[in-house]
Amino acid sequence: MRPRGGPYQADPMTSTDRNTRPDRSAGTAPGPEPGGAPPARRAADRLLRLARHPYWDRASPAYRVRRWPDLTALCLATAFFWSSLSPSLVPRPWYLQGIVGGITAAIGYALGSTLAWLFRALVRRRPGEPVRTRCWQAYWLLAPLATLWLVSESARTQRRLRVLQDLPPSLTWHTPMIALIALALLALALLLARLVRLGAVTLIRLLGRLLPRPVAYVTGALLTALAVLVGVRDIVYDRGIVDVADRIAAATNGGTKAGIERPVSRYVSGGPGSLLGWDSLGYEGRNFTGSTPTRAALTAWSGRPARDPVRVYVPSTPPVAFADASPFAAQAALAVRELDRTGAFDRSVLAVAGTTGTGWVDPNVAEALEYMHRGDTAIVAVQYSYLPSWVSFLVDKEKAGQATRALLDAVRARLDTLPPDHRPRLVVTGESLGAYAVEASFGSAARLLAETDGALLLGPPDFSPVSRELRRDRDPGSPVWRPRYDGGRHVRFGQFPATDLARPAARWEHPRVVYLQNASDPVVWWSPNLLLDRPAWLSRPLGPDITPEIRWFPFVTFWQTSVDMAVSYGVDAPHGHRYGAGAVDGWAAVAPPEDWTDADTTRLRAYIGHRRAAY
Repeated sequence: MRPRGGPYQADPMTSTDRNTRPDRSAGTAPGPEPGGAPPARRAADRLLRLARHPYWDRASPAYRVRRWPDLTALCLATAFFWSSLSPSLVPRPWYLQGIVGGITAAIGYALGSTLAWLFRALVRRRPGEPVRTRCWQAYWLLAPLATLWLVSESARTQRRLRVLQDLPPSLTWHTPMIALIALALLALALLLARLVRLGAVTLIRLLGRLLPRPVAYVTGALLTALAVLVGVRDIVYDRGIVDVADRIAAATNGGTKAGIERPVSRYVSGGPGSLLGWDSLGYEGRNFTGSTPTRAALTAWSGRPARDPVRVYVPSTPPVAFADASPFAAQAALAVRELDRTGAFDRSVLAVAGTTGTGWVDPNVAEALEYMHRGDTAIVAVQYSYLPSWVSFLVDKEKAGQATRALLDAVRARLDTLPPDHRPRLVVTGESLGAYAVEASFGSAARLLAETDGALLLGPPDFSPVSRELRRDRDPGSPVWRPRYDGGRHVRFGQFPATDLARPAARWEHPRVVYLQNASDPVVWWSPNLLLDRPAWLSRPLGPDITPEIRWFPFVTFWQTSVDMAVSYGVDAPHGHRYGAGAVDGWAAVAPPEDWTDADTTRLRAYIGHRRAAY
């Protein structure tokens, strides 16, 4: 074997090629460089000399880690990076653009490396050295120029998207930093992949001393794959990401939002006489009950006598247990006892609210209902987790539907004991993962309509069963971002509810289900299917706040939409995952008081919007 650090060896060549090839020992060039060569040619030649340096010598065991990148893989990585510069659903900052670019470039490099390996395995003929040299020169000449131009175009499309979503057109787009972040992530991914490969080869070589060569290959590959899977799942995921998120969420759950104090009303959980102590409610529970509007505030807004609203909240670890009951059944039983204590079943409207992973209930949705009915309402919610929604989706998504279903069953059982003409209207609501919790507890649109007096659901994720059914079975000709189901007889979708819910002109019968669904909401459209399938929401016509420059690319669109979810709150309603005061129009359609008017809707929408903006 040639000693480490010897002269560079390229791919196998014919004996004639070896005899005529100039000596490249010590990394020297094949001949004197012409003084009059163009600057781009001289730069390319320097890069080629670096590629031929003994550091990249194939004789070294570490060659698998430090060898020069494959040209085919590098070209595909660059093409994937270019595709990641296309706009997506919401404007994104430059640093997230760099992350998206780096991830997609790494995917492109992996695909390109696989294709190059297949070509070498199936085709014996290799391009000659002059051809490879010209290809490298073309790459180093064209790739930087094209990247600079495409990043500039990306900034232009981001500005246009900002205008469509009512944001100022100004945008800081750090072109060099985007490229550097993407390059760093690509290099890190490539280093990790090569270290894994080096470990696999070393393991196979050691096994080859004990086992037949084919068995050693198979065993080494399987052990390496198992080690990677276990490491990613148990160390990086469970003990890393999830564990850190759990610790942060647990610490947050013990706190209280600034300005929130223990309520003095006996009609809310945590207040005087409550079955649940204030300290037991958790972060979101205290925020929910501690921000209940007072009777005085409701009276001042309406100019008519009001009542203190009922808000019941049961945390994920209730302080009261019930014998022979599952955790969710125990929560539901405690919730019904608290509803009885507060007189909730004597109110005109009883709303069951699905919560997100942290236990959050949208204050706009709750307050809109309470102001509309002058406090003659009761809202009940149970917490199934204190983790962020994205972690809850990964580790315990099924708990959302189970907890909400148990609560609904308990509430329905209590309502069935009341005379039909003395029961409050039962409505359900939820936003984001809370909408999924409600939908999962019913499973179908028919059951939702049969078992409730109405529903207001906002931004349901793509995996929510009822909204997925409605979009799948929508009337022909209606777009997926504004689907029309059964002629709009019971169910309607809206992004601009003041106008969208009025269409179609056909009679809208009760019970009614309203979906607030923004065309630019990545939470609604994110799905693993984006990796390989073109989504229906990119079909023409596009949504009203989607830029026409948007395109679908395999793998790329998936990561773009994933990042979009992280910045979906960076825009104003009704765009991204923001729904603002649209809940006022939703409740006005689903469960309005008898004397409610369109003018009241307009006035309350302005009040709720201004009130939330002041926070």
